[in-house]
Amino acid sequence: MNTVAPSPLDDLKTRLSDIHGLEMAGAVLDWDQETYMPPGGVGARAETRATLAKLAHEMQVADVTARLLEAAEAEGNDKEAASGDEDASALLRVARRNFDRATKTPAALVEEFSRATSLAHSAWTQARAGSDYALFAPHLEKLLELTRQIALARAPHAPIYDTLLDDYEEGLTCTALEPIWAELKAVTVPLVAQIAAAQPIDDGVLHLHYDPAAQRAFAEKVLADCGFDWNRGRQDVSVHPFCTHFGRSDVRITTRYACNDLQSALFGSLHEMGHALYEQGSPEAWEQTPLAGGVSLGVHESQSRMWENLVGRNQAFWSHTYPALQGTFPAQLEAVPLSEFYRAINRSAPSLVRVEADELTYNLHIILRYEIERELLEGVLTVADAPAAWNAKVESYLGLTPSNDTEGILQDVHWSHGGFGYFPTYSIGNILSVQLWNAAEREIGELEPLMARGEFAPLLGWLRENVHRHGQKFPPQELVRRATGEPLTVAPYASYLQTKFGALYDL
Repeated sequence: MNTVAPSPLDDLKTRLSDIHGLEMAGAVLDWDQETYMPPGGVGARAETRATLAKLAHEMQVADVTARLLEAAEAEGNDKEAASGDEDASALLRVARRNFDRATKTPAALVEEFSRATSLAHSAWTQARAGSDYALFAPHLEKLLELTRQIALARAPHAPIYDTLLDDYEEGLTCTALEPIWAELKAVTVPLVAQIAAAQPIDDGVLHLHYDPAAQRAFAEKVLADCGFDWNRGRQDVSVHPFCTHFGRSDVRITTRYACNDLQSALFGSLHEMGHALYEQGSPEAWEQTPLAGGVSLGVHESQSRMWENLVGRNQAFWSHTYPALQGTFPAQLEAVPLSEFYRAINRSAPSLVRVEADELTYNLHIILRYEIERELLEGVLTVADAPAAWNAKVESYLGLTPSNDTEGILQDVHWSHGGFGYFPTYSIGNILSVQLWNAAEREIGELEPLMARGEFAPLLGWLRENVHRHGQKFPPQELVRRATGEPLTVAPYASYLQTKFGALYDL
């Protein structure tokens, strides 16, 4: 019986699949720590996670991985011209990028970083609950130092923040971000000022008592209508909403419920669902390979912000969905017309908490976080002085002052995970969400009449075809050009904000 020997690419895929398995085991432990693990388990969990991170890193940078990658690249160079195998070429490009980054990071540093994030997350949870920044501060100090070491190991001559940005959004730099921030401020600041002088919108109806169990049942039905596959996903509760995945058929999201805030869990669920739909749409053939999953955090955020805002805060969406919500909460909403509810969920006013911020002021939250973490990483700002600096920037950008650290510097989970350089991707996602929406409408036609009939499959189908199915095959900037026909540009998003909020406030 003749057998075909595996090719170098096949051998490489097997190796990378084994590494992926270790990484996913660690991700399961991370998910468990944020959802079900008893608080006393944090010490042991930190050690277990550190061990898994070390083993995965050692496999990634081992000589055998290098030899397999080089052999597969050599074979690919010989065959590519003849076969035109774009998938194999893309896989090798991403694998090489991952390998080069990993080999520049010492294994001991990877292990220590993993241990530190597990301990930091537990400390952050306690600090946030008690509004006690002092509990988290030493962990933040340690994570900042480890992050600097990692960035310098990877790119000793590059600005630290550029190196971190590239982890989340390949090719993005601070130089490229600055004009984006300027354009966002140029459209946001005048609109915020005009709205402050306009007749305010009353959103009191959203802050009546809403039973969490009923909120959950309603949100789960909405997510199913939008296309979330509950056979391949689930939703739980965590301190801070997030999405994680262990493959396209096991995607987990979380939310948090507030009895007196109907928006918190509902729009949080829609946001995380956008991330989940992206992962569930990854090609099955690419499972456990470097091409699986979302290509960047900016593209990922375009999906979450699109479903949260362009769909979830759209009047056409609620013309279909609102009767069911009224049926779920008749005492609160039966006498409230759709137009009033729509205005309430789109009320714009400066607020302290990013995840509950309206569409218009949201980017100001992102800009101030970007500025704070750059100053921390560059040593311009000390950890001890960070809360005061945070409050000063909130006052400057939003005209508010946090009354405690929980609604100030402790509100976000990202730093406890070592996620420095992550925040700008939210604004990139906002911008891209409108570009992708416009591109979808050019092909499908107007989306609002479809949503008004409860037809969400055409939008999801377009996203599957133009974004999700490509996984990490193309660099993010190339994917954006392929999907929209243009590079990342603020203008469509600025026009969207001006049109929407101008109509809401009769500006």
